[in-house]
Amino acid sequence: MKRIFKKTTDNSPQPDSLKKPGKRIALLLLVLGIPIAALAGFYIYISANLPSSEVLEVTTPNLPSRVYSADGVLLKEFFTEKRVYKPLSAIPDMVKNAILATEDHRFFHHWGIVPSRFFKVTIAYLTTGSKQQGASTLTQQLARTLFLTREKTVIRKLKEAILSIKLERMYTKTELLEMYINHMSFGYGTYGIEAAAEKYFNKTVDQISVAECAVLIGVLQRPANINPEMYDKDQRYRDYVLERRNTVLSRMQENGFLSSEEYQQAVNSPIEFSREKDIISVDIAPYFTEEIRRTLYEEYGMSIYTSGMEIYSTLDSRVQACAEKAVRNWLPQIQKVVSNNMHKRKNFIRLVPPSMLRKRTIQQLMEDKALVDSLVNVKCAVQVGFIAIDPANGHILAMIGGRDFEESEFNRVTQAVRQPGSVFKPFVFTAAVDNGYMPYYEKLNQPIVVHMVDGTRWTPHNYDGSLGGLTTLREALKKSLNLVTARLVQEDVPPSQVIRYARNLGITTPLEAVDAIALGAIGVRPIEIISAFGVFANKGVLVEPNYLVRLEDKYNNILDKPHPQSKGVLREETAYIMASLLGSAATSGTGAAMRSVYQFYRPVGAKTGTTNGFTDAWFIAFTPQIVAGVWIGLDDPSLTLGEKQSGARVALPITAPFMKAAHDTLGLPIVDFERPAGIVDVEICAETKLLATDNCPDVLKEICDVRFLPQKHCDVHTGDKGNRPPAQKRLSY
Repeated sequence: MKRIFKKTTDNSPQPDSLKKPGKRIALLLLVLGIPIAALAGFYIYISANLPSSEVLEVTTPNLPSRVYSADGVLLKEFFTEKRVYKPLSAIPDMVKNAILATEDHRFFHHWGIVPSRFFKVTIAYLTTGSKQQGASTLTQQLARTLFLTREKTVIRKLKEAILSIKLERMYTKTELLEMYINHMSFGYGTYGIEAAAEKYFNKTVDQISVAECAVLIGVLQRPANINPEMYDKDQRYRDYVLERRNTVLSRMQENGFLSSEEYQQAVNSPIEFSREKDIISVDIAPYFTEEIRRTLYEEYGMSIYTSGMEIYSTLDSRVQACAEKAVRNWLPQIQKVVSNNMHKRKNFIRLVPPSMLRKRTIQQLMEDKALVDSLVNVKCAVQVGFIAIDPANGHILAMIGGRDFEESEFNRVTQAVRQPGSVFKPFVFTAAVDNGYMPYYEKLNQPIVVHMVDGTRWTPHNYDGSLGGLTTLREALKKSLNLVTARLVQEDVPPSQVIRYARNLGITTPLEAVDAIALGAIGVRPIEIISAFGVFANKGVLVEPNYLVRLEDKYNNILDKPHPQSKGVLREETAYIMASLLGSAATSGTGAAMRSVYQFYRPVGAKTGTTNGFTDAWFIAFTPQIVAGVWIGLDDPSLTLGEKQSGARVALPITAPFMKAAHDTLGLPIVDFERPAGIVDVEICAETKLLATDNCPDVLKEICDVRFLPQKHCDVHTGDKGNRPPAQKRLSY
């Protein structure tokens, strides 16, 4: 057999194929290249769905948007993750030390992973299926929180390692630590140490003790296991929190962050969670903040929950407190009256579903006290819609859209459409005044037939059942006389004209040109009709109600700064005369209790409103600084507040004390309505309505728009001057 090996210099036999160096290198590359290629392919596979470098550079956490009142009070936060971002420089060393000692004491010495720990855990998982905790570095935890799921697989662990190394290359250690402190979950939708301190201890992070800090850091491993509500009730929760706290304290001592004395003191400290409910869920003026949320969501979408907007609103928390106190003090009394009334047979039958009446008689049902109470409580909850506005700029100062936001988010101020009753009368009188019918103009206070919206005919009557002769506009509005108002619409200012003025003053709901419009038989939105009264206080200028002062992003850049939408809708002279007429209603008419009962002595205009069957009760009042109004009723318009539950009795006791409290609380100066140059004082003969002479026996001292000033003196009373009655017997407004 022929030899295939030859002797070499080292006497070692070699195959002929390896005699040439090039072939040997090629074989070596082949042997090494296969696993290298496999690893490269596996790396590409693992990295395929990982975030790009550009994404890793943007690690801004989701931040809540905050709504502030005009006086700087936090009203509401919109968020998916409750977080208060704190720079590392503002984090106490105690917190940083606790995190490092517990989660990663070698944090400043590794490059994202600790290979020995990483491979140990990975091999343990592959061989035994063990999913032990504690193998992740702080950077790995951050990578998992920011970009990965919490599934426990080798693939996810490898992705976590790759991302950790990338993060370490892109950020400094201090930046990574700051990100960790602000991104990690502390349970209950709370993220970051600052929000956690507020949530669990009602403190800022620089106020918490070492023991409290250890509690918070301890629950990072399993945030779902911290439950303040269950801490005193369930031993399992108590044991877990204590064990984790003591573990953190022990590791802090081992790493030299606590002395033995400090450790013992912290271990022996009792854990006292804040017992205040929903500390971080600020919710002042919920109907108002919900309006803001809806408005901003239409333009900014989900970013209002994540981008950290600073929302500066018009609402004043002090004024809101006055409104809530006024409602809280009075609404229960109205509820008691309504509930008692609804327990009566004739009213209760209106609450009973027909299906019940098929099974039992009304008498049998009424004998079931629990059933009666249940139906009354469910169907007869008295609701409220209240708003206060600055008439000069339209700023909404306070808003209450219902008795309880948690029960119903339906906002009765902005969404409800209710019959206004007599608070609609000022639109009729505005149309009359603006067209030359001055306060001394008279109409007959006698029965009249009114055409209703449904085409039927109705003979209204005055609330007090009174009748009379010729009555001035001032007297008619002061006493809220239905007959004079209806006659005014039929004979002087037709419904179409009234509608035009109502539209100019901001009413947008459908209005029908029928006689019944004079008595407020057609529905309006409370926010619109209350805002309209501000025109009388604001020299004829309508300013649309608004919620926002400005909107900023998290860097304090202005995103929006709305300007009040205003327009002149009445002549100053007309607005002033209406303020004067409504001033009479407030001081000596249907709203007189503002002064006599609630001691509100500032210049003010006001109007009560009551609808047929006492279904709706209103009271709107205004000064040059604030216009405020309230609607009271039941959501079901077929149900009544009860006999004699008028606007003066039901609604005035909310608006009147509010007006006094709000003006006093804000320290507003006493300001009268500014009289325009086109208004003059005039003495009018009560009989002829011409300029009075010295001989006129009855004289009305009134105000008048110079455009409509009578041009002639009385030509009836022309006798001797000595026949003139003493001056003190003259009539005046």
